[in-house]
Amino acid sequence: MVLKQAKEVLQIEAEGILGVVDRLDNNFVKMVDLIYACKGRVILTGIGKSGIVARKIVATLNSTGTPSLFLHPVEAMHGDLGMVSADDVVITLSSSGETDELNMLIPSIKRIGCPLIAFTGQVDSTLGRQSDIAIDVGVEREACPLGLAPTASTTALLAVGDALAVTLISKRKFKSSDFKKFHPGGSLGQHLSVKVQKIMLTGKKVPMVSNGQTMRHAIQEINRMQLGAALVVGRDNILVGIITDGDIRRCLMTQERIYDRPVQEVMTRDPKTLGPNSLASQALSIMEKHEITVLPIVNPVQKVRGILHLHDILGKGAFRFNDV
Repeated sequence: MVLKQAKEVLQIEAEGILGVVDRLDNNFVKMVDLIYACKGRVILTGIGKSGIVARKIVATLNSTGTPSLFLHPVEAMHGDLGMVSADDVVITLSSSGETDELNMLIPSIKRIGCPLIAFTGQVDSTLGRQSDIAIDVGVEREACPLGLAPTASTTALLAVGDALAVTLISKRKFKSSDFKKFHPGGSLGQHLSVKVQKIMLTGKKVPMVSNGQTMRHAIQEINRMQLGAALVVGRDNILVGIITDGDIRRCLMTQERIYDRPVQEVMTRDPKTLGPNSLASQALSIMEKHEITVLPIVNPVQKVRGILHLHDILGKGAFRFNDV
């Protein structure tokens, strides 16, 4: 009985993928061409099981030469949308195409001006209709006997993500030597063993305002570097707080006029920090644990030495070294 049911599950999931194969059309080609020409990053977003699949696709794309990152749709509505630019391509994953958390993002993504692609089982859904390209990943049935747990549908999503990564490998003429750069032992391990001071932004590249300045200055600094945050410092550049896109959005919920407010009334006090001699792996761990994308880099007395963004660890392909 157990083996029979297990084989049925595999059969249903295989049939689901083969059904997607039959429906792949020129939209897939358009998507590959669009991502190949992309000057920014491929940003994937989804919630629940689709979000987990999106994270796996991001990992595959990053390791095969396509800079990518995962954007949680809820966090996006609270400030993380600031990491999206017009040069990026956004891919949304939703079997139904009616996921509220994703559909709420559509107007903001369109205002930013980046192309929107949907992996959905319902191309005539809200998400499918509003997207520039909709890829049909629908399956006839789930392997779950109750028809409730995403099974065949998430397998189809994952398979289409792999198809995207592999076609981009060929289009980029990505070689085994290129792959090795990203997997030195797995190569990501060596990348993450780099010290933070090698990859952090320093000097004028650090968005910074003084304690007592207004929010107008803070917003100007955030816009200047487009990291989604600005550090707030006191005397001798001692860190006293951080202002993020999320802080600004939360403030706007209760205050219409914030430009003339002092930064200390809006900033987050005691932000997470790291020292310049720490490893990139430590920075990544902190970012994942606390669901943040920016870390102030400080010395033992909290004097600002730089700032580190998640993009500088994973999102820009090859590492950038300050001394090269």
